[in-house]
Formats: sequence, structure tokens, C-alpha cells
Amino acid sequence: MTIHRVLVCGNLAEDGLSILRQTPNIALDVKPELKEDELAELIAPYHALIVRSDTRPTAKVIAAADNLKVIGRAGTGVDNIDVEAATKRGIVVMNTPGGNSVTTAEHTFALLMATARHIAQGTMSLKQGRWERKKLVGVELSGKTLGIVGIGRIGSLVAQRAAAFGMHTVGYDPYLTREAAAKLGIELVALDTLFARADFITLHVPLTDETRHIINADAFRKMKRGVRLINCARGGLVDETALAAALQDGTVAAAALDVFEEEPPPPDHPLLALPNLTCTPHLGASTMEAQVSVAVSIARQIVDFLETGVIFGAVNAPSVSAELMSELRPYVDLGIKLGMFQGQAFGSHVRRLVIEYSGKVADLDVRPITQAILVGLLSGTSNRVNFVNAALIAEERGMVVSETKNRVAKDFASLIALWAETDQGESDVAGAIFRESDLRIVRVNGFPIEAIPKGHMLLCANRDQPGVLGRICSTLGDGGVNIARLYLGRKEVGGTAISLIQVDSPVPDEVMAKLHEIPAVLKARCIHL
Repeated sequence: MTIHRVLVCGNLAEDGLSILRQTPNIALDVKPELKEDELAELIAPYHALIVRSDTRPTAKVIAAADNLKVIGRAGTGVDNIDVEAATKRGIVVMNTPGGNSVTTAEHTFALLMATARHIAQGTMSLKQGRWERKKLVGVELSGKTLGIVGIGRIGSLVAQRAAAFGMHTVGYDPYLTREAAAKLGIELVALDTLFARADFITLHVPLTDETRHIINADAFRKMKRGVRLINCARGGLVDETALAAALQDGTVAAAALDVFEEEPPPPDHPLLALPNLTCTPHLGASTMEAQVSVAVSIARQIVDFLETGVIFGAVNAPSVSAELMSELRPYVDLGIKLGMFQGQAFGSHVRRLVIEYSGKVADLDVRPITQAILVGLLSGTSNRVNFVNAALIAEERGMVVSETKNRVAKDFASLIALWAETDQGESDVAGAIFRESDLRIVRVNGFPIEAIPKGHMLLCANRDQPGVLGRICSTLGDGGVNIARLYLGRKEVGGTAISLIQVDSPVPDEVMAKLHEIPAVLKARCIHL
């Protein structure tokens, strides 16, 4: 039994730890939050790492992670993880985006109401002995326009709560259709339109190069004077210097931040001195229910991945449920074989790769199959290629990969065909599945054939002449190579033919040399699948 070593850094709810402890082939270690150097020193033997927001698996840590297969984030944001470095090393990065959605939406609305009714300022004033009713006059939510930037799980939940308060909601999300937004009760608008119309604005997008400082001085100039801003998403979405200026000149009547660019913010941070800022120390996901939910979710995701290879909740690889993987498994296996065949038969230095899915397979999510093809194709060039980094490695090598789908079956109920352009020319190989899980190669460079992609194989192209196949087989026999199966293909009599010969052992170099001495043999290549 393979033992998987799992390291948990920080406080993970006992419900999640129990799942890990009760899994027989997992050896669990729990450590406090670790600094970069401490984690880099410890990480080498571990297969899985689970972190909260304060532990930072940096490029230095990942470079030292000789056995690491997966990093799990008990929460939503992964900006504390160097996802790019993990992807290059073939390490899956998972998060639990649904585990704290309700909690974060509720905290967002709590802060929204606090900005509307001066809750924090009234509390401080009263505790300091003042009774400032006239100074702390608020605004109603009913009839106001709420602008939501990012309409994912949390943004959708905020919209539901806003509707209960009689608010009209406009939203911006480049990945959502108007029809889908309308079903959520949200009017989808351009970002500048949202800025111009919203009385309240709340942010629910990840921190990326595109979203960093999405709220900046230019954005404030486009907003309605007296707008209220809430950010419970990620620090860095708001230009804090520009926000401080907007709060001081009245452009923004009030703001509420649960997150900062630097956490914790320094005591002399200019925002902290402003009376119209309400702030909390990154409490968006800090409820007992959410802590249990994310702990249980990430523990189950890690166990499923280590035990079955099922990927769920990954940010750098297609997520595949156990049910979908059961359906995809034969196609994934075929994709690996086709990629390996292409790379070994015609070369893995591919400039362009076109993958065509025909028939029933075209109705499936083919991303894991495409990844499988690239894993097989690149397996001979890197011992660290896997489903996480195959596409990245292909891109780094200048390979252009495209997919086409055709729901009309071509000779087979499902067909996967590869067309490749290499330094040596163009080539193609196609495969199909017989009887649910019986894999076959059914075309090689336009030649129809029916071969089981398994074990040691010899691919020969030769002139279609009497006696050539006999000489090939005799040469193999004389060299001590036993033939298991023989598959033949040709397009026309007397032209070029191919033979795909399954053998019980690798073909020695001296035997390959003798095969090339046969006048009618145009090409011979060893393949191992």
C-alpha cells in the first residue's frame, strides 16, 4: 500500500483533520503557519500540502518540493500560492470556492449595511461618551442601485440579499451572458456604466493582473458622488491611496474593507485614520460553519486526488468528478496512447497539433482528453509532464494546439484523430473505442488499420511487393524477437503499405539496422505503449 504524506500548515477544523486521519494510507503531519524558509526545509518528503491564507507556498518552496503532487487551499483565494511555479512542476492547486460563499456574502452585506447606517462610527462615538444622532444620519437601501463587480457564487448570493432589501442590482462580469444575469435578477452592464449608476459597489473578483487596482483614481472619477464601496474579495483590487483621497474629498461617502494589499496593514496606514472607513481583519470567511465547510471540502478533495486521481476544485487543471471520470476514462486512456504513438512514430517536436473529436465523444468535456494526448506526446521529452503542466510545456515549446468537434460519427461511434506538423513533415493517427473500453488505433498516416495500442510495437512502411512482409518477419525471428500480433494496412495494390507488428520484447538496434537494409522497407520505427 502506497503511503501518502500530507502536511497541514495552520489551523484546519477538526472535521477536516479527522477525514485525513481516518484514511488508512495517509500519514498526516500538522504544523503551525510556517515561514518560507521553514516550509522549504520541510516540504521535500510530502505528497500533499494544505494551507490557509497565511502560509505562502512560493517558488522557492515549490522548487524544494520533490514529491509534492497537490496543494490544497482551505478557502477561495490562491494569491498566497505561486500557481505558475506549481503548474510548471506539475503540481495541482486546489481551492474550496463554495465552502465559504454564504459566509462571505453575509459579511459583505453586513459591511454594506454598516456603511449605510454608520454602525461602526456610532459604536465608537457612543463608547467615547458622545451622542451624535444628527451627525450619523444614514441612507436607506430600498430603492438604491447596487453594483456588483464579478457575478460568481458570492456575487450571486449578494444579489439575492440585495433583492430582499428592495435594491436594484446592476452587475459587471465579462464571462456571464445577459440571459444568465437576468435569471439572477441582475442587469448586466459595462463596467463604466456600473460606476456611473451604482449607489453601492461591491467587489467579488479574483486578484489577477487584469483586476489589480480595478478600482483606481480613474474609476472614482466615473462614480456617482457619495457612492459607498465594499471589498470583501482580495486586497489589491482597490488602489488604497486613491481610495483615501476619494474618502477625504467626498467622492466616496463611506467604504468598508475586509482585505488590504498588505495584511495586516501598518498602524500608520492612511486609511485607518479616516472616520468614514469601516474595516475588519479579513473576516469574510471567518465563521464556524465556513471553517468546517472548507476543511471538510479540501480534505475530501485531497483524499480523492491521492487515492483515485480525481481532480475537483483545481485552479490549474480541468476539474473532473468521479462520475465524469468514469465516462471519460476510456477516452483519456486512448488519448495517452495516441499521443505516445504520435511522438514515438513521427516525433514529439510538433509545431502544430490539431485534435478532432467525432461522434459521441464530441458531446463530452474533452479538455482532460486533450491534456491526456499532450501527456502522451510529451512523455518522451520530460519525466515531469502530467495533466497539470502538459499544456504549459506544449506552449513553452511553441506548439499550437487546437480542437475541433464534429458530432457526426465518422465510421466509428467515437473517433479521436490527431494531425501533427513536425520538422519531418505532416502525420496523422486516429483511434477509436470498441465495446466501451477496448482501445484501437484505426488510422496511421491515412492508412486504415486496426491495432491494439499495447506493449512493444514495430511500425514499418514498405513498398507493397510480394515477400517483403516475410523478410521483415524473418529478420525479427532471426534476431530472437517473437511476434505477438500483426496488423496490416494499405491504400492501393502495389503502392505503399504499412505493418504494425506487436512483439514480446524491444527490437535490438542490430535487428533494426538489418530491417533498414531490406530494399523495399522505407521506414521502420520502434514504439512502446
